[in-house]
Amino acid sequence: MNILVIAEKRNAAERIARILSGGEIKAVRRGREIYYTFEKEGKKYFVVPLRGHILELDYGEEFKRWSLENLQLLVDAEPKKLVKEKSIAKILKELGKKADEIIIATDYDREGELIGVEALSLISSNVPVKRAKFSALTREEITRAFENLVNINYNLASAAEARQHIDLAWGAALTRFISLASGRRGKEFLSVGRVQSPTLALIVEREKEIEGFVPKTYWNILAKFQKKSVFQASHEGNPFWKEEEANAILEKLSGEKEGTVVDFSDEIKRVRPPAPFNTTEFLSEATKLGFSAARAMRIAEELYMGGYISYPRTDNTVYPKSLNINAILKSLEKSSFAQEVRELQKERRRVPTRGKKESKDHPPIVPTRGAKLSGERGAIYELVVRRFLATLAPDMEYEELRARIDVKGEIFLAEGKKIVKEGWLKYYTYATFKESKLPSLSLGDKVKLKNVEKEEKQTKPPSRYTQSSLVKEMERLNLGTKSTRAEIIQKLFDRGYIRGNPIRPTRIGRALIETLKKNDVQVIKPDMTAKLEIDMDKIESGEIKKEDVVDESKKMLQEVLSNLNVSSVGKEMRDSMRYKIGECPDGGTLFYLERKRLVVCEKSNETRFYNLPKTGHVEILDKKCPVCGLPLIKVIRRGQSPEVRCLNPKCEYNRKRDVVGRCPKCGGDLVIRQSRNGKRFIGCSNYPQCDVTYPLPQKGQVIPTGEVCPYCGAPLIIIRRKGKKDWKICPNMDCEYNRRKKDEARS
Repeated sequence: MNILVIAEKRNAAERIARILSGGEIKAVRRGREIYYTFEKEGKKYFVVPLRGHILELDYGEEFKRWSLENLQLLVDAEPKKLVKEKSIAKILKELGKKADEIIIATDYDREGELIGVEALSLISSNVPVKRAKFSALTREEITRAFENLVNINYNLASAAEARQHIDLAWGAALTRFISLASGRRGKEFLSVGRVQSPTLALIVEREKEIEGFVPKTYWNILAKFQKKSVFQASHEGNPFWKEEEANAILEKLSGEKEGTVVDFSDEIKRVRPPAPFNTTEFLSEATKLGFSAARAMRIAEELYMGGYISYPRTDNTVYPKSLNINAILKSLEKSSFAQEVRELQKERRRVPTRGKKESKDHPPIVPTRGAKLSGERGAIYELVVRRFLATLAPDMEYEELRARIDVKGEIFLAEGKKIVKEGWLKYYTYATFKESKLPSLSLGDKVKLKNVEKEEKQTKPPSRYTQSSLVKEMERLNLGTKSTRAEIIQKLFDRGYIRGNPIRPTRIGRALIETLKKNDVQVIKPDMTAKLEIDMDKIESGEIKKEDVVDESKKMLQEVLSNLNVSSVGKEMRDSMRYKIGECPDGGTLFYLERKRLVVCEKSNETRFYNLPKTGHVEILDKKCPVCGLPLIKVIRRGQSPEVRCLNPKCEYNRKRDVVGRCPKCGGDLVIRQSRNGKRFIGCSNYPQCDVTYPLPQKGQVIPTGEVCPYCGAPLIIIRRKGKKDWKICPNMDCEYNRRKKDEARS
């Protein structure tokens, strides 16, 4: 009997094959493809890995050429499923003919189910088809899944397919319209998407809120008291919105020397551990450690494929009864967390914590076996392990002291907090608890008043989104899914619509959203996308059909396209990408053309052009160049310290900053340059006649010393990095000077 098993990726296929066979498998190569075979209990297994989706949904050849005239036809057209992995398809067809049974063993979610159903569509066979449903690539999970096979969930696959159709139609039609209307063709096209555009709109609207925010001044009255130790208290009327009210209290209390305790409480309070990780909470915590959401998800998927953690795409925050917590803890005793596991076993809570969301497809993200990993994989693995341990740990307990102190009829509030039992904080080291001191007081105690002061403050605008807060907001608004949110955020970065963390919209990202908003394009509104997400759930549950949802979406898109005006959209986009940034030093107006990375000085009788650096993000600063009077710019490149330069690349201001010394070969200037991929190095100004170059560290300020290396004649430089000692080097990294400096440092 031949059994064909279809897995989603190569490493998953190999792991499944090794677990089912007991370790003895044969790898069969077909060109660049590979599949695994083994025999067990008289049955021959063929485990074939896919490469994710092996079919691609796309429009026919007649729509390959972008045109404004055929957009309505594009929306009505039925896209085709094209084979994009032909070598894998060939293997599936060949083995499918021999198979007596087919088992789908892709990831168990909408996307995984569709990937499996797509693979089945290539096999012309009427043999029984089953589904192996698992949440981790561990021996126990895989064995259980193959012993308890279930039926294919075609509704689950249909929900994913509906998303494919809708996203393709909206993305293709609106991307083509906006790009063609604004003259952005080829690599400069402007991408619009059903989920990415409302997500970008959130960021743009937050930025506008910040820019339009008018701060309001208020005042706090603070006092310092002493009883054994000094402590601070705040007036119970804080904040005061009128300064005269605050001044009246200061005047009233002038000269007072003591206060009276009129109320005091001392309580032990508890803080429960956090809930188990679902995808959103995992990504939120991972981004706080410096990972991008997309990078954290990729690493989590690697750990899942390696059998180290459970499936990382889940909404569940409640451990199912089937989860063998004791087995996981026992496995972790063989990891670098062994000591903490032993300590936890002594104080483990009776029932693990649970969150508000419970689903049946996958458990929360948990470790599945003990391991000692390093680097980024080690950091993400540790985050998952520590969260798991925290959910089993006792409450954190702290002592809270609160006092109300009367000074001439004015009441001040003082508070102290002190940890009395670490509980889960001992295991989840990413969380912090701020302690504050307050001595133990009694009702009627007299406390010395050391001083009373007025503190002036201003209200603050809302904070910019971080990747952490943006993922949570997307979940709240039902934008995207647990599987797509990290990828959507990364697309916004890759397409140059947003930058930084906290996240800011770029000029082009802002221009795109404002143009879509002026033309009332519904795609930027979260409620439209959220409705489609609800419809996907209904397809999955069998309440409605895929075709009905796709047809409704097409009608919405047709209406949007019919209301768009090509000339107004094009003008708005072009105008927003060319904006005034100031005056030319000798008269005229400066305009920034962000698309072309160019600044233009326009005068009545002449036009001058200033090319901006080809790599990195450029900010136009309010400061003027001390040499020529043009604006200074800040250039921000990934992995490098920000660089402030004059707008005019030929300005003496830049030359003085860039020259580090004389070339030992030809006597020309050695200057700091940028390669095409944004890496900085030192090169000779007489290039190409002189080919002298030296590499540079990518971080830190480069400071010329005026000294010449006694060994090779290159100029000595200092690399200055924030918080670190200055590093004096010869830029010729193989030079004897650097070797001797290392030897001196060791001795």
